[in-house]
Amino acid sequence: MMLVPLRAILEATEKEHYAQGAFNVNAVAQAKAAIQVHEMFRSPAILQGADLANGFMGGRTDFMNATLEDKKVGAQNIGNAVKKYGEDSPIPVALHLDHGRDFDSCKAAIAGGYTSVMIDGSSLPFEENIELTREVVKYAHERGVSVEAELGVLAGVEDHVFSAGSTYTNPLDAVEFIKKTKVDALAISYGTMHGANKGKGAKLRKEIAIATKECLLHEGIFCALVSHGSSTVPQYIVKEINELGGDIQNAYGIELAQLKEAARCGIAKINVDTDIRLAVTRNMKELFHYRPELQNSASIGQIYRLLEEKKTAFDPRAFLPPIMNTVMYGDVPDEDVAAIVDCIERGVKEVVGTLIVEFGSVGKALAVERVTLDEMAERYRKEGI
Repeated sequence: MMLVPLRAILEATEKEHYAQGAFNVNAVAQAKAAIQVHEMFRSPAILQGADLANGFMGGRTDFMNATLEDKKVGAQNIGNAVKKYGEDSPIPVALHLDHGRDFDSCKAAIAGGYTSVMIDGSSLPFEENIELTREVVKYAHERGVSVEAELGVLAGVEDHVFSAGSTYTNPLDAVEFIKKTKVDALAISYGTMHGANKGKGAKLRKEIAIATKECLLHEGIFCALVSHGSSTVPQYIVKEINELGGDIQNAYGIELAQLKEAARCGIAKINVDTDIRLAVTRNMKELFHYRPELQNSASIGQIYRLLEEKKTAFDPRAFLPPIMNTVMYGDVPDEDVAAIVDCIERGVKEVVGTLIVEFGSVGKALAVERVTLDEMAERYRKEGI
């Protein structure tokens, strides 16, 4: 069947009392691997393409400068990949836009096949954030597409999202925001951070999630709470990268135990990106270490040279431009490129499989209503949302 709107998966988390991991993808191989590992555990799947991931998948290797046209092409490419591996899957799959910058970015994602979008107005004044979010909700809900927003500011860096400090979410403001915008999900600021350098010993303010959820329950309002900047940054992977010649310093994530506790306190969706980046980069470094003949490969030798030049980098997008047809369309022209694709797929499965188990979504596929976008649009219309 078609991909499902995010709302259907989020409703299942509330009914079944578990948290759903949401995993960012930046290549066809990543989308394929993420869906396959969710299938193995019979878990629902939330795949995310960040706003600038759409730019990268549109062929813009300097994705920080991606245009709207780049994003339109990339959204279509990610949408096609997720449909290819997810439409006939035995599990429900949602494709979600992470950190949509503006209304046009959200429209581009919806046109490309996304079943959910995030509009990030967290840097705006409260009332302006409400107005922008309302505009996106109206457009998206008419098409059965779910909407996530953000209230409060997370520190850290991820693509174009940057803040030197955090502003925690006020639970009462969150309830007012949700009432006025009718969003399906709200990302709150409660101690997480974007990027790999979250600080050693980062502590989550779980009381913010508890208070927000209690207020929503008291008001009888459905809205899933989302944890951004929630990568765990596995220290064993960081160590392996550095032993292979990398230079990743001061990289610490959110403790897994804290994320699992947050799930029990009302967090329904936990976003993870950095962990996948680290695992894929580690795998590529290992490939060239154990198979040195590939260092001079005509098709992937340049990837090795980029890995050697950019020792502090761990985002695979820094290394994959030599094989953009593979990234964008899944083309595998030779055995050397196939070896890189294998690195990508294994890295995704290692991280995602671990967190599916830890977050508790194993076997929850049957708990999700298999609703189409048209059916969800009708539900939104009848419920006035």
